[in-house]
Amino acid sequence: MAAPQSPGSTPTRTAPGTTLGRALMWPAVTAGLGMLLIYNSFGTSVDDKAPPPPAAVTPAMPAPEILGSHAAPPPVTPSEPPVGPAMARSAPTRLQIPSIAVNAPFTDLGIGADGRLNPPPAADPNLVGWFKDGVTPGERGASIVAGHVDTKTGPAVFLQLQFLKPGSSVNITRADGSIATFKVDTVETFSKANFPDKRVYADTPSAQLRLITCGGPYNKKVKDYEDNVVAFAHLESPKSG
Repeated sequence: MAAPQSPGSTPTRTAPGTTLGRALMWPAVTAGLGMLLIYNSFGTSVDDKAPPPPAAVTPAMPAPEILGSHAAPPPVTPSEPPVGPAMARSAPTRLQIPSIAVNAPFTDLGIGADGRLNPPPAADPNLVGWFKDGVTPGERGASIVAGHVDTKTGPAVFLQLQFLKPGSSVNITRADGSIATFKVDTVETFSKANFPDKRVYADTPSAQLRLITCGGPYNKKVKDYEDNVVAFAHLESPKSG
């Protein structure tokens, strides 16, 4: 994540969070479950300018891991009737975002004994995670996908997530052979100190996707990125396997 504010962090914090060579974290709370989920990860700071291709980036030394948290909003029942296309439940197997050269397999992310959402293994920088107890990509609701910006060894899968443009396509292949194609609506950066949990995690009447990683300035004093990057997308077309 470095995945899935720490597959970053926060309005209600129980501890500090962090991405290229430093600790990263994402909030991973699904509103409908009313659970406290915390993403931990490794990472480093991101320049305001677009980063060079991953091969040209020099890895930075990792900093100690930091934890952070988001309080889950109360369970929400959609007040609107279902809208737009939706798919039956099926676990995701591969994420492809052509415009930022992402082509990565998925791993399941669950809640650890400490109540925190486990991050994707840092040993594989080209890996994304999804909250397996939440909505699968393509189902009605908001599916949560997180990835590292970087790891101890260098750039990772969501290095350029902040540069994803509205209108870009996000393709997710699923275990049943189907493909859920999402269209990006907006990519926004939020302060971890004032993260909009309800907006990111609230239940939705349509099939939605949230891609999350760390970003913004890196605070050397607290060894944490100050922001989280969230890409909001909606299901545009389901394709049967």
